[in-house]
Amino acid sequence: MSDRLDRQLAFLIEADRLKRIDRASWITGRIRRENSAEHSWHLTLFALTLADQAPDGVRIDRVIRMLILHDLVEIDAGDAPVHGTYDSEALALAEQAAADRIFGLLPDDLATEFRALWDEFEAAESPDAVFAKALDRFQPPVLNLHSEGGSWPEYNVTEDQIRTRVGHKITKGAPGLWDWLSPKITEFFGRR
Repeated sequence: MSDRLDRQLAFLIEADRLKRIDRASWITGRIRRENSAEHSWHLTLFALTLADQAPDGVRIDRVIRMLILHDLVEIDAGDAPVHGTYDSEALALAEQAAADRIFGLLPDDLATEFRALWDEFEAAESPDAVFAKALDRFQPPVLNLHSEGGSWPEYNVTEDQIRTRVGHKITKGAPGLWDWLSPKITEFFGRR
């Protein structure tokens, strides 16, 4: 039992490092940047609160589990802003290596379970993962709209880029959320 508990706590202590990873997104009010741990927590709250936006058959408990785990790889690989420029192949390899290392800290049964949830989220093929990805793409624009555009001005983001880079993912997993967000984005960019 001691070895199992040691490994569980090693993982939890390592996960605490996610608080050190600053994201491109600002918290509301543009006071400071959001960190990846806060982002993961906020997404789980989005899932609980917006569960009625999920398509039939989506299991919110699984969505929450994916969302709390999905960015742990940023401890090693860093944050990759959706409107940033980076080598997507190199990033995917870095994230895979990070997942191997971080989930490998756990006892085998938990390592297998958590890694499977992370892989499912990354593949975004199951209904649960598609909804989780939709929420992951929905939350940053919501924060940006409540933070004077948040990171959009820094990245010279256009309305078309938002529609292209996040709109289709939100629509695929939570069309009602995109229907709500889309006119707000148009209104924001119309004022600029």
